[in-house]
Formats: sequence, structure tokens, C-alpha cells
Amino acid sequence: MTEYSDDPTAHPESPHLINRSNWLRAAVMGANDGIVSVSSLIVGMAAATGDRTSILLAGVAGLAAGAMSMAAGEFVSVHSQTDIERADIEREREALERMPEQELAELAAIFESRGMSAATAMTAAREVTDHDALGAHVREELGLHEVNSPDPLQAALASGVTFSVAAALPLLAAVLAPTGALTATVLVTTIAALALLGVLGARTGGAPMLPATARVVGWGVFAMIVTAGVGRLFGVST
Repeated sequence: MTEYSDDPTAHPESPHLINRSNWLRAAVMGANDGIVSVSSLIVGMAAATGDRTSILLAGVAGLAAGAMSMAAGEFVSVHSQTDIERADIEREREALERMPEQELAELAAIFESRGMSAATAMTAAREVTDHDALGAHVREELGLHEVNSPDPLQAALASGVTFSVAAALPLLAAVLAPTGALTATVLVTTIAALALLGVLGARTGGAPMLPATARVVGWGVFAMIVTAGVGRLFGVST
């Protein structure tokens, strides 16, 4: 998306972590989905059949299909979001051309609602309008900024790649698991991978580590339990 303002920071040695939010969200979602969906598929298949070849084949198919689905889904959904943002920006551009005084008053009202006096708010509105009218309205009225502007291709790549890498972990565990211990091996590997993902996501985003890790592990284990239950309904565990 086109940048419409500079974003200098007073502390470049400690940058704001919000700059990572878009790609981090896609990466964490892709990795979490890769671990949970493929491990759940393997556990569910293991609960339904004892055929190791079928179980591994299902895991490989889940990895390939899931990676493509995640990448395509991220690209389409983020692109839809940017299309909406661009349309709103274009409407704001037209409004500034048709009724600049009303838009100036609207901007001043926004500043006043944030604690400025009426006179100060109007002065600030005039100054930012003279500097970059569209950029000011995009930020203040629409709440859009280049820092949180999504990149469809970046989100698709982050999601697809992390899904593939993460999904390979339970699949590799299933390949290397001793006979008769496939489910247990995949479960242990999955819980460890989810815990690691929670820690890495929290550290990268500067969030509290324990709640993030517990959230990732808890929901992942729940998904595997449900899938294993479905597998038992339609097969016999061996």
C-alpha cells in the first residue's frame, strides 16, 4: 500500500514491535495450523486405521493441501482488506476535493475529542492539512497507517512457508516413530512444537510468554483430542 507519511521514532534502538504484527500474525497462524492440522490428521487416522502407509500418506497430503490453502487464503483475504482500504482512501480524496472546509472541521473535531482546546484543535488541523491533507485524514479519520498496512504477498509467503515447516514436524515424528508408538510419538512432538511456537511468537511480539504458550498448546491439544475421537467413531485403533 502506498505510504502517506513518515513515521520517525524517538527511540530507534528499541523500535515498536507493532511493525511486526502483520507478518507475525500470518506466520504464527500458518505454523500453528500446520502443526495442529497435520498432527490431528495423523492422530485421527491412527485412531481409525493401523495402516502406517495410509497414515503417512494422509499426513503428506494434509501438508501439501494445507500449505497451498493457507497461502491462497491469506493472499485473498489480505488483498480484500487492502481493496477496502484503497476504496476508503479514494472516497476521502474525493471528499477533500469537494468539501475541504467540512473535512477540515471534521479533522479539528477529532483532535478536540482527544483533549485539545477548540482553538488548538483547529490550528493543528490546519497545519497537518497544509502538510498532507489526505495523509492526515487517512490516519485520524480512517485509522489507517503504513505501519499496520497489510502486504498480501508477504502474508501469503509467511503463512505458506511456516505451515509447511511446522507441519513437517509431526509428519517426521510419524515417519520415525517406533511400531506401536506412532500416536504417542506424534502427540509428544506436537506438544513440544506448539510450546516452542508459543515461546517464539511471544518473544518476537514482545508478549507475556506463559499465557501465549498455554493458549497455543491448549487449543492444539484440544483439536487433536477431538480429531482422535472422530477417528475412533469411524474406525478401530490398533
